[in-house]
Amino acid sequence: MKEKDNITPEHDKGVHVPSPSRRSWREFLFLKRIDTYIISKFLGTYFFSILLIIGVTVVFDYNDNIDKFTQNGAPWRELMIYYLNFMPYYANLFSSLFVFIAVIFFTSKLAGNSEIIAILSAGVSLRRLMRPYLISAALIALLTLWLGSEVIPRGSVERLAFENQYKRRGNKKNPTYADNVQLQVDTGVIAFIEHFDGPSKTGYHFQLDKFEHKRLVSHMTAQSVTYDTLSNERFHWHIKDATIRDMRGMRERITHYPQLDSVIVMEPSDFLFTHDFQETMTNRELKEHIERARIRGTGNLKPFQVEYYKRFASAFAAFIMTVIGVSLSSRKRKGGMGFSLGVGLVLSVTYAFLQAVTAGFATNANVPPLLAVWLPNILFTIIAIYLYKQAPR
Repeated sequence: MKEKDNITPEHDKGVHVPSPSRRSWREFLFLKRIDTYIISKFLGTYFFSILLIIGVTVVFDYNDNIDKFTQNGAPWRELMIYYLNFMPYYANLFSSLFVFIAVIFFTSKLAGNSEIIAILSAGVSLRRLMRPYLISAALIALLTLWLGSEVIPRGSVERLAFENQYKRRGNKKNPTYADNVQLQVDTGVIAFIEHFDGPSKTGYHFQLDKFEHKRLVSHMTAQSVTYDTLSNERFHWHIKDATIRDMRGMRERITHYPQLDSVIVMEPSDFLFTHDFQETMTNRELKEHIERARIRGTGNLKPFQVEYYKRFASAFAAFIMTVIGVSLSSRKRKGGMGFSLGVGLVLSVTYAFLQAVTAGFATNANVPPLLAVWLPNILFTIIAIYLYKQAPR
């Protein structure tokens, strides 16, 4: 009889009661009405703030540069394309700030209407309340990473070309030549160009040395090499007036070629770095460039490493700013959202300032790029954890 009394009604009727662990997983996988409500408010406020602030930014930028556009004869079609590329670039650049503003605005409104108090009083923990916020942050982080990795770099080619021609004309000129270029183009293969002319993509006084077991086995000298931009094959070069010396033991063979076509794993972009060139490369291109430059021992590699790591760090910042925003604005205050917005803006500006400073340390000082780029995220993750623990429950 005692065992009979301990049987719950659910077991008596043959109903399966899920274990607490299974129940928690089901709750995590399925969205409730409160989840869809918060996600829609979060994403709606985020995109609305982006459209509003970027629209104002475009108006101010056009008013500031209208004289330059007129003097330099910027066509309207190119101007429209420029601002179409301008908007996603700056929206992505300040995405973490827009995330914070969106969280502060609608969460402070929820707290002001006592909705946060009602949710917590109904038995919903702050940890459970954070779930739709983090889902929204994950969607924004993925969108930010995709735009920064694939879409914006392709648009930056036209954007930077327009700025160099119509906005910064005469102020910043891209390099058109390089002197005394030396780089490793393959394992044991060293190329040297005494002078490279950018517009014609031609290098003069070219040398190509091949080593095996630290011994020189082949030495080529040529009057000039020209990069073939019309060829479908990458790294295709036309070599003029080439002399090749093959050295095998005590024997040496000299061969002369008036014209020679060859595949040499180097491009003009490997030694002509234009202004902000790294911003025009996708993640795959950046990774290939960094690995190739590492093998060759090419200098000036840190700006490319900083750009590569910064794209992932900027996407992760959406989670940090979301946690900080919720922790600051979930408490109902007499002054409304003013205090939360003020503290949050100070933190956001500090975060952006630290990003710029640490990136400068990586580029100009002996600081590892990965550590320099992620240092602001590490510091603000600690701040986010502290504020989360202080938030009302």
